[in-house]
Amino acid sequence: MNTKNKWIICGIGLSLLLGGCMNMDNEKNNVDSKEVTGPYKDSFVRVQDYKGEGYVLRNGEDADKIAEEKSDEVQKAVKDFFIEKYKIDVKVHNIVGNVDGATVFVESTGPVHFYTTAIVPINLSEEKVMMNEVVTLDGEVESAIRGGLYHLMFEKEFAELDQYLNKLVAENKVVGKTREAIENVGGTGYMTPYYFITTSSSDKAIKPVYDAYIANPNTSPSELKSLFSMDKFSVENLKINLQLFMEEENVEPSTELFNQIPEDLKEMNSIPKGSYSLIINDNLINEKVDDGYKDNSLRIGVPDYIVIK
Repeated sequence: MNTKNKWIICGIGLSLLLGGCMNMDNEKNNVDSKEVTGPYKDSFVRVQDYKGEGYVLRNGEDADKIAEEKSDEVQKAVKDFFIEKYKIDVKVHNIVGNVDGATVFVESTGPVHFYTTAIVPINLSEEKVMMNEVVTLDGEVESAIRGGLYHLMFEKEFAELDQYLNKLVAENKVVGKTREAIENVGGTGYMTPYYFITTSSSDKAIKPVYDAYIANPNTSPSELKSLFSMDKFSVENLKINLQLFMEEENVEPSTELFNQIPEDLKEMNSIPKGSYSLIINDNLINEKVDDGYKDNSLRIGVPDYIVIK
């Protein structure tokens, strides 16, 4: 990779981290519930109303205008990139300007399902879309693919998890993110309104499955499943990140559910094995950064995961 492209990746990657995918500790310091100050002070909306509108990446205003005007070029560049590099067809959901170009949120269209992003550099002075210089954040697409493959490997187990969460939501005053928010600003691998999957690049269990899929995305699900090495599987390599919001405004996150959910998961034998994190937020989500984490959020995670073996 040449120096120019390295600089582009670092610059755009930093803007993405600062604008939309910042870690929770940094988010907490910069976007702090009702006491927040600065440009995001009035950026909280009901999670049920949030569909990804208002999401921004720092210093992306100029590129955003150009990307909107040349949306067809940006979309073609991204779709061609995924076909050429991964042999995967994707659907473009959203384009957001960043400091040096456009961050594009996409969804896979095949049986291995995931959301991810790609970055299309734009020459701002010439208003030119650099169609042949599309890049991704290091390891992001690969992790997304592994997450989609894990869902395929354990389809029945994830269906059990989905059934539990759907029942939990139906019987309690909690909700998840909207499908539109996931499509437009999610970009984090396999995702549902209630959780997303993250994976490890050092995972030996999924590697033969991943290699076969990359070599031929049309490989049948049954053949892919036959390649999974259960004896090499480690719960540390599969993270299932649960995130819920209170249904009503001005209600604190439920400590009762926060205590109940881990106990429920530990008693279930038919859900996916892995390391689970859990966050319960109040009803509000920051529309600028697509995150509901605040001082009053309840959280179980690093390093104290809910481990299901």
